[in-house]
Amino acid sequence: MQKFTKHILAAISVIALTHHLPLAAADSDVTELGRQLFFDNNLSFNRSQSCATCHNPAAGFVDDRDNGVGAAVSLGDDGLSLGSRSAPPAAYAALAPTFHYDTKTKQYIGGQFWDGRAKDLQEQAGGPPLNPLEMRMPNIESIKKRIQENSSYIKSFKHLYGNTVFDSSDKFYSAMTDAIATFERSRFFSPFDSKYDRYLKGEYELSAQEELGMALFFSNNNTNCSTCHALHPEGHPRETFTNYQFHNIGVPVNNFLREANIANRNIIDRGLLDNPAVDSVEHDGKFKVPTLRNVAITAPYMHNGVFKDLKTVMEFYDKYNNPQRVNNPETGKPWNEPEVETTINRQDLTARKLSDQKIDAIIAFLNTLTDKRYEYLLQTKE
Repeated sequence: MQKFTKHILAAISVIALTHHLPLAAADSDVTELGRQLFFDNNLSFNRSQSCATCHNPAAGFVDDRDNGVGAAVSLGDDGLSLGSRSAPPAAYAALAPTFHYDTKTKQYIGGQFWDGRAKDLQEQAGGPPLNPLEMRMPNIESIKKRIQENSSYIKSFKHLYGNTVFDSSDKFYSAMTDAIATFERSRFFSPFDSKYDRYLKGEYELSAQEELGMALFFSNNNTNCSTCHALHPEGHPRETFTNYQFHNIGVPVNNFLREANIANRNIIDRGLLDNPAVDSVEHDGKFKVPTLRNVAITAPYMHNGVFKDLKTVMEFYDKYNNPQRVNNPETGKPWNEPEVETTINRQDLTARKLSDQKIDAIIAFLNTLTDKRYEYLLQTKE
């Protein structure tokens, strides 16, 4: 009973922090305005959704609603429309570089969304309110009118962005998205206070299993995990556990989602190739490498939410090297075919096969990447 009460109190503290309490005095007025906008349902057509609906701060900034598809993708403001990709975690998203092509690595890097189509956080913030499958506002002018219904908003916008901020739709929308992006750049989204962060500071001692998992994770002679899921050398205090590149790892089609999502049932998801700035077929089927921070509490996994369990993800990676991993443990059947076969990055997927013991150790290490305020969710899951 005492453990259960502890979990409830932890959950209440997260909800209170995100919905009711003001930001610390050190945070700017722009950040506070962004916080209010982030939680405002009035920015959707039916006044039923906010940014926080699909990026719930109490759940690691992902959409934890079932939505009739096992939380694989988000449900729109109309209560009917489903997306075809999961909502990426908003946590640590501010650290992604601006979308660009790196001539040294010959890779596209950064941006927001799974295909990087929003060059930065501010551009991303402007997408969902106008998306017909998401918040469904018909145009910027209609959003401006919603904002002007609130006298406090009018006062804040004029104080922060000038008295002429409402004179044009473009000027207003730039201000609104700037405020939301500023809030998303705050420490609230990127606290760097997980057990791993505390370990680096000498404030937490890894268990033997966690230490083995860390050694395996950072050992390219064994797993290749850090080839894509590390930006800095091991031990960097602000590691986001992604290099922000785009790769095709052969993620299986989510047939359950396809059956439920009538509008997109027969559409092949081209990933990076759907980005308007990319036109080469060599990038077909590639998706941005996601951060592994909070990965243990942000299931389901992959861009289409096809895997429910982190262990399944690990066995999927291992199937490229271990002939015994022939079946998806969640279905008991062979792995589904990938949408795009030709561009699978088999070079980086090649590694030593993993035993169940090593997989469990890596998962134990991944658990240590959970922000402190969500650690109770790990205990609840156990």
